[in-house]
Amino acid sequence: MKSYVVLDIETTGLSKHRHKITEIAAVKIKNKKIVDKFHTLINPEVKIPSFITRLTGIDNELVKNKPLIHEVLPNFLNFLENEVIVAHCATFDYGFLLKNCEEHNLIFNNEKLCTRKLANRLLTNLPSKKLSCLCEYYDLTNETAHRALSDTLVTAEIFSNFLDELSKRDIKCMEDVFKFEQSKIIRD
Repeated sequence: MKSYVVLDIETTGLSKHRHKITEIAAVKIKNKKIVDKFHTLINPEVKIPSFITRLTGIDNELVKNKPLIHEVLPNFLNFLENEVIVAHCATFDYGFLLKNCEEHNLIFNNEKLCTRKLANRLLTNLPSKKLSCLCEYYDLTNETAHRALSDTLVTAEIFSNFLDELSKRDIKCMEDVFKFEQSKIIRD
């Protein structure tokens, strides 16, 4: 894969129907190098639960003067272009982004790859496929876990490792990576 975008979001909770996005970060990768970054906090217009603040460090004061999601999405979609999106637990991030785009009559239909699904197929003996466990496995440091930009940067490194492993298996084109991501998990 020559180019793609790795992204992560932070939210006020787990439901795309009830909760709001508080942070979006993404890095655009071309030929294995970061060529552009997108990062912003977002005012969710709701109170951020204390357990989310403990997890992410994002509180109401931090986001009170930040842009609203409808102000951020057009620029974010321009940043994404039609690149493949890579994320850890991609369905979560994608679901929130799609729901918000639909609410604001914006088109969002990028293809997505999930590093968690790929980890399930590539690292079958690793007991947990959480981002922190993958960081430990690859000896990566996540400077600020549960913050979008930091999580995005380590996910990009993990995905780069996955691409190297996939290449060894002669899986090199995007279509083959998508097929592998959906393939049956075979335990060693």
